[in-house]
Amino acid sequence: MHHPVPRPQSLPPSVAPSAELASSPSPSLAAVAPFLTPSLATVVSGARRRALRDGDRQIDTAHLLHSLVESDPEVGAAFEGGHQLARVLGYLVQRSIGYGLRWQRTEEGSAVRRLLPAARGAESPGARPSPWSPAAAAALEGAFLRAAERGEPQARGVDLLVAVAADPESRAVEVLRRAGVDPAALTARVTGLLAARDEEPSQQV
Repeated sequence: MHHPVPRPQSLPPSVAPSAELASSPSPSLAAVAPFLTPSLATVVSGARRRALRDGDRQIDTAHLLHSLVESDPEVGAAFEGGHQLARVLGYLVQRSIGYGLRWQRTEEGSAVRRLLPAARGAESPGARPSPWSPAAAAALEGAFLRAAERGEPQARGVDLLVAVAADPESRAVEVLRRAGVDPAALTARVTGLLAARDEEPSQQV
């Protein structure tokens, strides 16, 4: 029987990556990969390549959003048709030549409280810089928690989409609002998609 889990560090190892992530305040891509569906692992890898190409030190939520809408059909279905998705992509591709210039060499903060014990503390002196912005790391935790609450061992792309949309200070939310997308309405559509999926035979993406 599934029981709601209020804190990710209390989840069993088979459900969420608490042990692996709690061992480091800056989990590597390899550390989180086993806890992502194959499609979401592809999304995260794509976000990392985009960050490197843009010369950014960290993966931020806008990188994650860009990779999600380009690579994950389930995420695309959460938007109000192709026109809305096209507007979001249109704003995302302008990052390197427009509004995103003010993000260069700055760190994306987060309005979401981190839950894992190690993640709440500051990195130790001399520690390797985190590959994630604080907001991106918080979004990953949120995605893992959503999956765990459904009793699933791996987070899906829509879990990460909801998590980035939940942080009002994230760069992803700024992009969504610029494109005329209401983050709350987007989250509601994801909830509806997952409810409809649960009425069908389970399929792992």
